[in-house]
Amino acid sequence: MPYVNIKITREGGPDGTGPSADDKSRLIAGVTDLLHTVLDKNPATTFVVIEEVELENWGVGGLTVEDYRARQ
Repeated sequence: MPYVNIKITREGGPDGTGPSADDKSRLIAGVTDLLHTVLDKNPATTFVVIEEVELENWGVGGLTVEDYRARQ
């Protein structure tokens, strides 16, 4: 019974508010299919959870994303 937790920032998307419901649906279907194809996991018992994180709460390399991007 796989459990997959996907954390993504709440940015981008067509209206700038983050991934659309269709984007999320495609992520869930894709991850479920990948686990089925690679590990032969049953899609009926595969759980996928998507968590959106405000960009200000995301860091990389010891910096906020905004600061990290500014240095690139």
